[in-house]
Amino acid sequence: MKNFPVRTARWSARHPWRAIAGWFLFVALCLGAGIAVGGNPATSEDYRVGEAGRAEAMAAEGGLQQRPLERVLITAKPGAPLETEAADAAARDITERMRQLPEVRSVGSPVPSSDGKALRIDVTMKGPELDGKKHVDPLLAQTAEVQKAHPQVRVEEVGGPSIGKGVDKLRGDDLARTEMIALPVTLLTLLLVFRSFAMAVVPLVLALTSIVSAVGLSMLASHAFPDAGVGTNVILLIGLAVGVDYTLFYLKREREERARAGGRLSPHAAVELAAATSGRAVVVSGLAVAASSATLYLVDDVIFSSIATGTVVVTLVAVVSSLTVLPALLAVLGERAERRARRKAESAARKTGRTREPRASRKARTGGGVTGALLRGVARRPAATLAAGTLALIALSAPLLGINLTDMGRETHSRTIPVMQTYDRLNAAYPELKAMHQVVVRAEPGQSGEVASALSELAGRARADSDTTGAGAPVTSPDRRITLVELPVPHHVSSTEAQRSLDRIRTVHLPATLERLSGAEGAVTGDVARYADYPEHQKSKLPLIIGTLLLVTFGMTVWAFRSVVLGLIGVVLNLLSAAASLGVLVLTFQGTWAEGLLDFNSTGSIGSRVPLFLFVILFGLSMDYQVFVISRIREMVQRGVPTRQAVIDGIGSSAGVVTSAAFVMVTVFASFAALHLIEMKQIGFSLTVAVLIDAFIIRIVILPALMLLLGDRVWWPTRFRGGRPVTDPEPESPRTVTVG
Repeated sequence: MKNFPVRTARWSARHPWRAIAGWFLFVALCLGAGIAVGGNPATSEDYRVGEAGRAEAMAAEGGLQQRPLERVLITAKPGAPLETEAADAAARDITERMRQLPEVRSVGSPVPSSDGKALRIDVTMKGPELDGKKHVDPLLAQTAEVQKAHPQVRVEEVGGPSIGKGVDKLRGDDLARTEMIALPVTLLTLLLVFRSFAMAVVPLVLALTSIVSAVGLSMLASHAFPDAGVGTNVILLIGLAVGVDYTLFYLKREREERARAGGRLSPHAAVELAAATSGRAVVVSGLAVAASSATLYLVDDVIFSSIATGTVVVTLVAVVSSLTVLPALLAVLGERAERRARRKAESAARKTGRTREPRASRKARTGGGVTGALLRGVARRPAATLAAGTLALIALSAPLLGINLTDMGRETHSRTIPVMQTYDRLNAAYPELKAMHQVVVRAEPGQSGEVASALSELAGRARADSDTTGAGAPVTSPDRRITLVELPVPHHVSSTEAQRSLDRIRTVHLPATLERLSGAEGAVTGDVARYADYPEHQKSKLPLIIGTLLLVTFGMTVWAFRSVVLGLIGVVLNLLSAAASLGVLVLTFQGTWAEGLLDFNSTGSIGSRVPLFLFVILFGLSMDYQVFVISRIREMVQRGVPTRQAVIDGIGSSAGVVTSAAFVMVTVFASFAALHLIEMKQIGFSLTVAVLIDAFIIRIVILPALMLLLGDRVWWPTRFRGGRPVTDPEPESPRTVTVG
């Protein structure tokens, strides 16, 4: 496996058109297979966590599970009073129309609001709760028809299915806009790096084809790990970043080898040299990202499983593309560039009578710049630089101590979604519908009457707490084993009152009820319980994920460089980078000072999925830079350069490509920070900050300072003899071919 990148690149460069055709055939087969087999979307059962999930499973066992529910709201036109006759006529019309739809299970009687200014009709749909948004269009169409037929009143529809549909549409529109921004900026960045349109297009094409392949493969993978609907978003986010990065690493090294040879190296030999160095770094980086991302499976959550699947698949596909089709493209482009350069040289020789050194060669010997100045400062005072950089990151991490993790409930969705404005009007007219507790009890069939009576008493005690209002009659399953009662909560799920009422029911009222029921089992679910249990589930998994990530990062670094010290350095630096990024996120989003700047309304909290996602993705992506930079340093040490000089020269020579790669990632992630959905915005923002910190503070300031202070001890336990690691076998050398 050590020389696999070289052998693969050699074959690809010698048979470029076969490799190119094979790649596009692979892309077509992946997408075709995915479309043919189809995806496997997650079901309601896949989302169950905590006590709320246990209660939902009990309710489903008795056929009392949540159904997709839509509510038609009839109110007066703005500035006018509600006409009772017009409202009643609209209510009769919508009731009759909805009952005729095959998607509808039942239609409730019209319910007036307490102030008489609104009328609502509850419409329960058939099928599982999550399937509602797939079948809600006919209901929305009938509501629109009733609005046309009754212009004297305002007729609107809102519910879980219509809100889900509206959120999906906004997400799709945002992602389309993101692509329109990210792709041109990425192309412009690559044009500035390579000053060649052909070279700039290659990374973008390979990234996009890798994304297409990964979409198809993820559809196949969803039959093992159900898709929660976020897989494609993650593939786009990560695929564009790592796809461009891996190609960029490879391309820059190939150009450097050609420039160093001054035109005396054939395109095929340059490709092989790039494969022997950057090719191996890409393999290690890709495996590190995939291994880090796979730790998300340990969360035991369908959303994170989807994220893991998308990230692992697109990363491995990007590695495959850089090892197979990229060398072929480089060989073809290199031969064409060589012919053009030869023609220019011959033309210049005829005009001037002398040849000139290739421009790339002259440029390869120049150095300096901001990075050079920074590195010279680090080299002069490594201890002071290390202390200053570390203290700065610790200071940025400080707000993390006050992090408040919550699930992002419906009330956090952007009001640019029209249905969310209806949601606000519904809650204003019927505050008792803001949230709901569902108390579920399982007992022997002969106890059903006793259970129903006990739950009625529980509802009475809960009403006395003032945080709940009213209660429905207990409902018993056909087999009389499961009984459920609903308790309306006139507060949003994120409010202190709602959380307090949940705690009282779980710790006081339900235990008191179960004490009277021999052998009975009970649990509480509903909107408030889901909101509370999901973040707790994430928090409980966070130590396991972080511990596993640290082991993976340590193991991958030791495996790649045979250095325990570098493994420990990688762990510490990744923790610093992730903590600082989360600290900046908390400082920005839990307060209100940045609302106008980033276009969001602060919830005073961070989405419960964000820290886990950030830790895992950042730990993987930071390995890209670490592997690439340390590989350069290690190469020089192997050639006999002292470690101190190798650190300065290695980081200096790789700084340009690391900066360019970081800029591409920042472009992609920052475009996600412009999304309307608050959790996606937080993810995009935190990843943007993380990449900036990792590329410009960790890799250019703290890492070189640490390595300079440690000197040769940084390679322990590997020992170097004559510039070569004693423990390393002799690698296969690329077959260098010069051109005369």
